[in-house]
Amino acid sequence: MLYHLFQIESLNGGTLARLFEFITFRAGLATVLSLMISMLVGGRIIKFLQRKQVGEVIRDLDLAGQMAKKGTPTMGGVIIILSILVPCLLFAKLNNIYIILLIITTLWLGLIGFLDDYIKVFKKDKSGLSGKFKILGQVMLGLVVGVVMLFHQDVVARVTPKVAQQNGYEIINTVKVAKRNNPSETETMHYVKTTLTNVPFIKGNTLDYKYFISFLGDNADKWVWLIFIPMVIFVITAVSNAANLTDGLDGLATGTSAIIGTVLGIFAYVSGNAFFADYLNIMYLPYTSELVIFCACFLGACTGFLWYNSYPAQVFMGDTGSLTLGGIIAVLAIALRKELLIPIMCGIFVVENLSVVIQVSYFKYTKRKYGEGRRVFLMSPLHHHYQKKNIPEPKIVARFWIVGILLAIITIITLKVR
Repeated sequence: MLYHLFQIESLNGGTLARLFEFITFRAGLATVLSLMISMLVGGRIIKFLQRKQVGEVIRDLDLAGQMAKKGTPTMGGVIIILSILVPCLLFAKLNNIYIILLIITTLWLGLIGFLDDYIKVFKKDKSGLSGKFKILGQVMLGLVVGVVMLFHQDVVARVTPKVAQQNGYEIINTVKVAKRNNPSETETMHYVKTTLTNVPFIKGNTLDYKYFISFLGDNADKWVWLIFIPMVIFVITAVSNAANLTDGLDGLATGTSAIIGTVLGIFAYVSGNAFFADYLNIMYLPYTSELVIFCACFLGACTGFLWYNSYPAQVFMGDTGSLTLGGIIAVLAIALRKELLIPIMCGIFVVENLSVVIQVSYFKYTKRKYGEGRRVFLMSPLHHHYQKKNIPEPKIVARFWIVGILLAIITIITLKVR
């Protein structure tokens, strides 16, 4: 909103207006404002939740310090959502399709999570919103994201004419750019519609989803949605639910999400900047640089929320926050064509999710085979396993953050591992 207002002022040569042209300037303001909202307004929201007795319902799992959390205000995800959306609406280009997509994601999953928390807290139903309705909501969002990524005219990648011709890509625009090895000369590049994505450890670090249906020949372009859209739905559903499972210790999901958001912000900056994309020899994605603003809002909101959510937590995000954080991360990764890096980048989420799958599967298997269910972990998700080993909660969270930072660094390094 402010960007568009200052764009009008820039016609008169305003200094502040010119500053608003810089992504880094707007990202810095967005981070500061989201921090201020989450820390200052967040305190008022927590007091409101306390007055309304919106307390967490605790199941007794015989974990150290667990029952002391009973009554702690929940639904604090509202603070995160507010801290993301307000700066984003102020500092981002609101006509950018990627920003529109992320705003829809935030509101949609925030609403689903809010309904789940509302049923738990006010209807006293511990099961919350029916699982099938949660999945249905995530599937619907996946459909929207998948269709936009496939068909919107602004969702393009820049490739050489040779690559465009070899793969039969639909050319949206043609531009002249300076050659990477000889800036004094120019070369032709095409903006094309493509289902290319980044994948580490292979030549060029790219993979086209058409590869999986290449046996269809020229018809692969028409039917690639059969591969792409289910993949988008799976990623959004998996990451959103994995973030929800990770939200079991004070500050764990919030801090982990902040780390992942930082990585995605770096990817958005280099992928959306023609100079850095050429320098790093990675895929240039026009218009994605605006996602730096959203990532800045995301980072500021998570960091500010940690002020109240760190041990001992004064508020829990609830499903309102956890489903939203996971969904945002998934859509950002898809928009930046980094979804195949999620197993590394979101390794904490993945391991937490796998620990539940392994525990449940092994328990059922051993019960059928031996008549008695056996466990791999003392308790799942994985963070509860360490709690059962009497490791203090703050130490578990800090160690998970350290692993998350390590995974973040590895994720960035993979861009150059070919």
